Amino acid sequence: MDLNYGPEYDDFRTEVKAFVKANEDIKVTGPMRSESRINWQQTLIDHGYFARSIPKEYGGYGGDMDIIKLRIIAEEFAKSPIPKPMGGQGIQMLVPTLLELGTEEQKKEYIKPTLRGEIIWCQGYSEPNSGSDLASLQTKGELINDEWVINGQKIWTSTAQLAQMCFCLVRTEPDAPKHQGISYLLIPMDTPGIDRRPIKQMTGDSDFNELFLTDVKIPATNIVGKRGEGWKVANATLGHERGSLADPNVTLNRLNSLIELMKSETIDGQRVIDKPAFRDRLLSIQGRVLAQQSNALRILSSQINPEQEATLSKFIVKLQGTELRHELEGLAIDVMGEMGTLYEQSPHLRDGGIWQMHYMYYLGLIIGGGTNQIQKNIISERALGMPKEPKVQGA
Repeated sequence: MDLNYGPEYDDFRTEVKAFVKANEDIKVTGPMRSESRINWQQTLIDHGYFARSIPKEYGGYGGDMDIIKLRIIAEEFAKSPIPKPMGGQGIQMLVPTLLELGTEEQKKEYIKPTLRGEIIWCQGYSEPNSGSDLASLQTKGELINDEWVINGQKIWTSTAQLAQMCFCLVRTEPDAPKHQGISYLLIPMDTPGIDRRPIKQMTGDSDFNELFLTDVKIPATNIVGKRGEGWKVANATLGHERGSLADPNVTLNRLNSLIELMKSETIDGQRVIDKPAFRDRLLSIQGRVLAQQSNALRILSSQINPEQEATLSKFIVKLQGTELRHELEGLAIDVMGEMGTLYEQSPHLRDGGIWQMHYMYYLGLIIGGGTNQIQKNIISERALGMPKEPKVQGA
């Protein structure tokens, strides 16, 4: 089987390699929205290595959706320490939603600054009593004098402590069936009435937050899609979320870092990568990463060839990807031996403790973003056509 892309793409790979080589020592510093990060993001856009197929009028590169070129970019960036493009909920979830369902005004106002990293977004979906059954949410939105007035509570709101904007689901039609009474609103996070409270998580960080909304007022135009049809918009966003939680390109980069770690760590003077037990585990993970890459190509292909069915391919991304990352990061911890048990501020941490943090983080993501148990139900029912799970009478 010939897996080469063909001579017509050799020049493009050479171009990408030259860019990577020239910029692999670039240091992107500072917090999110720092000048350094925004400038680097714009550089990647200008060269077509990020936001490649997004139209120029919305801040993208304006290129075609050539899946082979996208694959080559991902491969060459994964081999290098070159700074990777920024991601996040705004870039990976909201931007494609707005491209599909937003108004022209919304696209022009929000997509470019989001791609550049100038606007950070958070997602107001889950509530204390509405997690897996998201459609039961109770946060209320009333249209009064051409403004939405919002009251309620959200929880597990990632990056809310940093965000300037929130895409949020609220119930605007209280008398409609629960899936039909929801609207998808865009809320500036500096609006009076928003109280953000961090939640301590097992990584030691507080990336998640509770949001309390009390008489929060936003313009009536800050709605994506039609009133009461937010469930349709939300499902479009959720589809992009499941993919963003387990980006195959990021996983490939982590695999390359793991291989380098296994070459440098030793046991009794022998490289860990030369130990059969560790090498076998690495090969198992490497095979799954290759399968994940192939699955990503199939999804990309279906986006430009609508006649190609890729339902199952899309549904397995979150389930397989988060479990794969958890296992990959866990192997790195085992590779480091007793050093792998260290955490937080120990002076002997390898790589600043990133392996331990990611190990715990992906254990959380197996639960977050729709638990993997729920993902299995979705796969069986929607992708494989199996009977739906029986409902308990009276529940």
